[in-house]
Amino acid sequence: MPISYRQKMLIDFSARSEAPDMALAYALCIGLGVFGAHRFYLGERRTGIAMLVLGLTVAGLAVTLPWAVIDLVLIPGMIGRRVEEARGRLTAELRARVEAGEEV
Repeated sequence: MPISYRQKMLIDFSARSEAPDMALAYALCIGLGVFGAHRFYLGERRTGIAMLVLGLTVAGLAVTLPWAVIDLVLIPGMIGRRVEEARGRLTAELRARVEAGEEV
């Protein structure tokens, strides 16, 4: 059974509502970007840990400061990936419920 337009709209709305807030991500990047706070918030834990460890050293700040500035451009893409992941997960859940015979 194909997914209806209404179901697609609900999935899209739900996926976008689960996404991190862009304004908060930018605020974290500007305020605490050298320590990777925005990366932790956006679910990028590995690179967040790397930025945190590097940011705690004076020499590491020379790496994390430009990294945080570059992240100001990358934040919309990171949030877009989270939306797409949520949309895929929600679509799979809906299809599983339909195949199981549940009313949706």
